[in-house]
Amino acid sequence: EFALRMFAQAIERDPEFARAHAGVADCASFLYMHGGGHEEHLEQADQASQLALQLEPESAEAYTSRGVALSLKREYEQAARAFEGAIQRDPRLFEAYYFQARVAFASGNPEKAIALYEKASQVNPHDYQAPLLVAQIYEDLGRREEANASRRRGIEIAEARLKLNPDDSRARYMGANGLVGLGKCEQGLEWARQALAIDPGESMVLYNVACIQSLAGRVDEALDSLEKAVRNGLIHKDWVEHDSNLDILRSDPRYAGILKLFPN
Repeated sequence: EFALRMFAQAIERDPEFARAHAGVADCASFLYMHGGGHEEHLEQADQASQLALQLEPESAEAYTSRGVALSLKREYEQAARAFEGAIQRDPRLFEAYYFQARVAFASGNPEKAIALYEKASQVNPHDYQAPLLVAQIYEDLGRREEANASRRRGIEIAEARLKLNPDDSRARYMGANGLVGLGKCEQGLEWARQALAIDPGESMVLYNVACIQSLAGRVDEALDSLEKAVRNGLIHKDWVEHDSNLDILRSDPRYAGILKLFPN
C-alpha cells in the first residue's frame, strides 16, 4: 500500500508516466492476490495496466503488468499473449517468464510451465521461486530426480536470501515446501512455523503452511491452517481444489466444509 501511494504521487507529477501506472497495476494485483481478493483492486490493476500500455506501447514492463492483471481475471489466453509481447521486447525480463509459467500451469499445460520456469531461472539465477515451483510440476509428472534437483537449487537460493533478510516469510515457506519434498520434514515444518511467526494472519502464508503440513502428513494441522487461510481472505478456490500438495486432505470431511467457506 505504501508503494501504491508512491506510484500515485509520481502520477500526480507526471500523468503520462507509464512505468508509474504499471507500478500501480502491479501493486493492485498484489493486493488482490494477497489482500483478500477485493474487486476494487482487480479493477484498479485492470485499468492501470491498460493505461500503462497505451502510454508506452513498447514497454515490456507494461506488457507484463497487463498480463498479470489479465491472469487474475482468468483471461489466460490474453494474458499469455501479453507475456509474449513482453518477452519479444525484453528477452531478459524475469517476471514475464515467471508469470507466464504460472498462467501455463493454471491453463493445464505443465510442460510449457516447466520450460518457462526453467527459462526464468536462467534469466535470474538468484530467484528461489521458479525452481521451487517447477519442482512440484516435475513431481506431479513423476520426474522425481528433476524435482529434487530443483528443490535443492531453490533451497540453496532461499537460504542465501534469508541470510540477507531473515524476515522474508515467502522464502521461509517456499523453502519449507522444498525441504519436506526432500524428506526433511522436521526442518521444513520448523521453517513453516517461522514463516507463520513472521506473518501469522496472512492468507497466502497460511495456505502454503497448509500445503507443507499436508505433505508432511499432518492432516489435522493442515486443515486448521487451510481453514484459517480461507477465513483470512484466500481467494484461490481453484488452488485448494487442484493443488497436489493437498491431495491427502481431500478424503477428510472437513475439506468439503472448507470449500464451502469460499463465496459463490
